[in-house]
Amino acid sequence: MTRVRLDLQLILQTAAELADTNGLDEVTLASLAKELGIRSPSLYNHVNGLPGLRQKLALYGMKMLTEALTFAAVGRSEDDAVHAIANAYIRFVREHPGLYDAVVRAADWDDEETDAAARQPVELLVRVLGGYGLKGDAAVHTVRGLHSMLHGFASLEQTGNFNIPIDRDESLRMLIDFFSERHTLVRK
Repeated sequence: MTRVRLDLQLILQTAAELADTNGLDEVTLASLAKELGIRSPSLYNHVNGLPGLRQKLALYGMKMLTEALTFAAVGRSEDDAVHAIANAYIRFVREHPGLYDAVVRAADWDDEETDAAARQPVELLVRVLGGYGLKGDAAVHTVRGLHSMLHGFASLEQTGNFNIPIDRDESLRMLIDFFSERHTLVRK
């Protein structure tokens, strides 16, 4: 048997793949150890049990999502940036459903590292919304609305609630258009 060079990055990548394939609830220390070809106790050198694994997995997912949103926004502004960010968000959830589930369900929001990671996409969106003249509380309220809308869309899609054979991407485009034109992003 080939000995695996175990590190946190490999553990998190493997846990994310398991979560995306089988669902977050199927990611256990035993299933992860089996996938890595190691014994479960070896994982304790890197994570503090299953809660620690899930917290680190949530943080890993937040960082990946933030990278995807940031990459989508580069070189864009206003409506183009909002659409690109929305598409990147939904694409991330489609490609990483278990990892996204970890972000939503497993994150310890009282943890300083998690709080810092969670602020990054908010700050990105506040900068994008600055192009519309939105600042301060108005920008934060708008970010919350956009996040709620995208999370709702992604969650409904994941649970099979969009089963009418009409293009979901077009639905998302129309939703973002409605949000930006009619709700809060109209220039003041």
